[in-house]
Amino acid sequence: MSEGAGDISTTPGATASKEKTVVLSLLCDIGLWLPEIAAVVLSGSVTLFADVMKDGNEILATVFALAILLKMKKGGEFKYDYGMGKFETFTRSATGVVMLVSIIIIFFAAFHRIFVPEPLQTAGAYLAIPLMVISAIIDTYLWKKNYRISLSDPSPIMEAQWRLRRTKSFADIAVLLSLVLSFALIGYSWSTYIDPVISFVIIGFLLIAGFREISSSLPDLFDKTLEEELQIVILHELSAFFTEYEGFYGVRSRRSGSKIYIDIFLGFDPGLRMGEVQATCDRLRAALEQKISGSVVSIVPTSEPAGPAHR
Repeated sequence: MSEGAGDISTTPGATASKEKTVVLSLLCDIGLWLPEIAAVVLSGSVTLFADVMKDGNEILATVFALAILLKMKKGGEFKYDYGMGKFETFTRSATGVVMLVSIIIIFFAAFHRIFVPEPLQTAGAYLAIPLMVISAIIDTYLWKKNYRISLSDPSPIMEAQWRLRRTKSFADIAVLLSLVLSFALIGYSWSTYIDPVISFVIIGFLLIAGFREISSSLPDLFDKTLEEELQIVILHELSAFFTEYEGFYGVRSRRSGSKIYIDIFLGFDPGLRMGEVQATCDRLRAALEQKISGSVVSIVPTSEPAGPAHR
């Protein structure tokens, strides 16, 4: 099975770069998460509680990403071609589901605080505010770093990671704003509502992230991987080779990480020699792999339609 044009995700350097970035992200998350839990206890902030729940989800997502990269590092060249990509998209779905469960928990906590308001404890501010400043700086840095890696070597792992960091950066700013306003306006009775109201912003971030994780991975899990523009490319090349085959029996595709595996089933004149059929298959495969970055194309000679296919 040949390598698709432009696909560098299986090179040791690319995988090592991803692995180092994900490990750094995980260490930063855990290092900031533990003191943030203490800040929740000291301050009684429901917004901080929401952020702790969100950070727990992000740690889970990062652990999944690291597990995938380590498996890819240990695996052989073809061992995880399809299965690893399926596992990668499944973990994104699982992370999305956990996020949605967390939203429900935070939602009830926020509503309880609205109906039973309590002022925040000033002792927690001394830990929480500088912690959020540090967290915002680190998450912004990781957002930019992961985004650059995703551009140079696209994969569901790194796309999820940079989006996660972007969401986390904005959430850090929202939490910081909540804490500063709550303590700055503590003399006003209505200031007790600032914290639970801004917690709904965190819920919004989680809701968007959870929906994106689930919706973006379901097409891969159900093999609906060929975008319309790629289908047009395939049809164009099939038209160019129209006189060299007799029947078109369908296309099957599967996405695995940054690769797209495409199987095209064609019928040929029975009077042709196998060498002639193979030459046509090789030329068509080379043309498609050149035009579809990251693709691995197989041309399958057959005399009948294959199973479920993209027509």
